[in-house]
Amino acid sequence: MRNRGDAYSPKACDRKRDIRQTAFFAFIPVAFVGEKWFFETNLSDFLPLGATEPRHTEKKEDSKKYFVLFCFSLTLHYLCDMMNIYTLTSPLHDARAVDEATREFLSSLAVDYTLKGDDFSDYGSTMSIIYVRTGGTEGLFARLLPSLRERSNQPFYLLTSGKSNSLAASMEILSYLRQQGEEGEIIHGKPAYVTHRLEVLRLAHDARVALRGMRFGVIGEPSDWLISSHTDDATILEKTGIEMVHIAMKELTDAIATVSRVGTSASQHEKDEEEKAVEPTNGQGLEMEGAETIYRALKELVSRHRLQGFTLRCFDLLSTVRNTGCLALARLNAEGIVSGCEGDVPTLLTMAIVKVLTGVSGFQANPARLDPETGEMLFAHCTIPLNMVEHYELDTHFESGIGVGIRGYMKEGAVTIVKVSGDLSRLFVAEGTLVRNQKEPDLCRTQQVVRLDDASQTNYFLTHPIGNHHVVVPGRWKEAIEAVFKART
Repeated sequence: MRNRGDAYSPKACDRKRDIRQTAFFAFIPVAFVGEKWFFETNLSDFLPLGATEPRHTEKKEDSKKYFVLFCFSLTLHYLCDMMNIYTLTSPLHDARAVDEATREFLSSLAVDYTLKGDDFSDYGSTMSIIYVRTGGTEGLFARLLPSLRERSNQPFYLLTSGKSNSLAASMEILSYLRQQGEEGEIIHGKPAYVTHRLEVLRLAHDARVALRGMRFGVIGEPSDWLISSHTDDATILEKTGIEMVHIAMKELTDAIATVSRVGTSASQHEKDEEEKAVEPTNGQGLEMEGAETIYRALKELVSRHRLQGFTLRCFDLLSTVRNTGCLALARLNAEGIVSGCEGDVPTLLTMAIVKVLTGVSGFQANPARLDPETGEMLFAHCTIPLNMVEHYELDTHFESGIGVGIRGYMKEGAVTIVKVSGDLSRLFVAEGTLVRNQKEPDLCRTQQVVRLDDASQTNYFLTHPIGNHHVVVPGRWKEAIEAVFKART
């Protein structure tokens, strides 16, 4: 949407947002009637940054399901808060000429915003951009800095037009910010690049806002072998706004003992996902009823503790109930509940970031092999979110040979590999291509071969990895994930 001068005053923006929301919700039922349009349209032109086009299918029900996801993505885009743009202007410059240059520059950007001018009273209330309109504004910014920092912890984003010494002033301001220990970035370039960068930063800001107030459970302690993956609840709360809730394994085993499938029936979501399954290939009887009971018990704990996700010390279930949580985690992730393995909190935090950005939790996996020369890596684990795969097979859990494991087959194409450290001080993120799914007998059941775009990034895994588990997510999300990691709210 192009922005024109006074049309983006605060009141005008509110009116436009109301109209946009009303039009959008009126559009949804009409779109469902026009299902033929859904099949003939290239959705990749409309999906959010980094997302990949949903798998088309000949089934009418599947088309409706994917269309709902498509509409949900549009809802997030249209209903999120518009960014506020504040201005810094030297009184030495001709006001009329500067205003005309401002209208010309901002109208070239395809972003939604509210132009606040030099009124910084609500700075930080939403995504905030400072448009350095002219040179000679460095001292003005230095005087404003203390009050701006009181209002917000966001990095300072300095927008420049390339006119009236705007860039030069921004460079001096950013240098000053660095000396003060502050984070910031100059946003400068052609309109298409500036638009793209602003959208990425807004996506990152909205993701950080979405994380605040979430509650994530740690069911049991982290697995004994995760010796480098310790975390501090207070640090997580301070840096992300996420509250960690510790739940004893006994509470889960008690729930497993009392949960019964009598009188329950599979949800439509479960039925849809079961259509992707094929018969197990190991010829062994699988403990499906026990796996179903674990799923329902975990769902009960999520409801009881008001959780948005959890990580589970899942290997303890092998000895207590002779089954695994692999199927439960695969289903719960597909239902929007971020569900991680082995009590690995850093990986859970990584999956939470991935979820608010992309809509899927990602594939928590062990790097099993890598080739430093080609950048090819093999990732494996015994569970994967069912909404990330085209189809899957049921098998036993690899290490124990009991329970129910998942061998999922994800669509080949672009992927991103990501991991944050437990203290949230380090980030690894790399893009690549899922070149094939495979089925080796001596590895965890879901196996993905990924070729990194930059083969030299394999060096990270061999010299300074952030623990064992990493998260694989479809699409190219490196820029957005890096922005989330740097963003503050």
